[in-house]
Amino acid sequence: MGVITAKRPAKPSKPAATPQEKMPWRTKLRRDWPLLLMNLPMLLVVLAFWWIPALGNIIAFQDYNPYTGGIIESPIIGFTNFALLFQDPQFLRAMLNTLSITAFQLVFYFPVPIMLALLLHSIVSARLRAFVQGVVYMPYFFSWVLVVAIFQQMFGGAGLLAQILRERGSEGVDWMTNSDTFILLITTQTIWKDAGWGAIIFLAALSTIDPNLYEAAAVDGARRWRRMWHITLPGLRPVIVLLLILRLGDALNVGFEQFMLQRSAVGSGASEVFDTFVYWSGLRTGDLGYGAAAGLFKGLVGLLLILAANRVAHALGERGVYSRS
Repeated sequence: MGVITAKRPAKPSKPAATPQEKMPWRTKLRRDWPLLLMNLPMLLVVLAFWWIPALGNIIAFQDYNPYTGGIIESPIIGFTNFALLFQDPQFLRAMLNTLSITAFQLVFYFPVPIMLALLLHSIVSARLRAFVQGVVYMPYFFSWVLVVAIFQQMFGGAGLLAQILRERGSEGVDWMTNSDTFILLITTQTIWKDAGWGAIIFLAALSTIDPNLYEAAAVDGARRWRRMWHITLPGLRPVIVLLLILRLGDALNVGFEQFMLQRSAVGSGASEVFDTFVYWSGLRTGDLGYGAAAGLFKGLVGLLLILAANRVAHALGERGVYSRS
């Protein structure tokens, strides 16, 4: 007779360890030290020109005087500079102008690079596409001095448009000095200068969409607009969400040179934004602590906008700028 042996019960298997748990940090360091060494120069640049100078924001909480003691001996006054900011009507006007310009450009400028990328992507001829891309990219490399000068020659009181209207018996229009239409003017300038360059990212995203999806949709009878709605736009959605979050984080940074060049023409009431306010109230007057408080407030608001927009992106199923592992 055969002997029947009882089998031992199998031991419960341990849950598989994640790659981070399997490999200690010393092993990771030995593995990745060439990559860390390659990144070291850039980390030193960031440390020297970003993080160390950021410590100077402490002057926003001081009665700072660079000529009598500097940062070390200037007295701490807490949030006095911030309290003075919110009592300053010029600061409130600059904040209102900045938010109005940002909201206006989100509606009328942000979609333009997307539409331009779609139009360029639909051009069949490679030579014609390359020529059009070169034309629309070129204004990005112009300085704001040149851009404002071109618009002055076109839409100023003695510009081409005003002369054509006068020749036809109408009164000439000077849009370069009209404070009521200044927000439309600067948005038009921004579109003309930056839309072509902004379309590059969306063209790169379009190149990653599988062409077989378009062919299968065309076989199923989907027309051009339906293919764009169901294939192209979903393929662009992650990039659109990412750039929208970054734009919201940069909402209070609408530019300095563009507004500074046109300040004397339209007045400070329409052209005063955060960057010009920091310049006039901090650098020109010598009250560096007050200007630093305005700049620090601008940075904190931008950080909060990025965090809020990124949370909304996660709620909509997108990765956003960052995501927790």
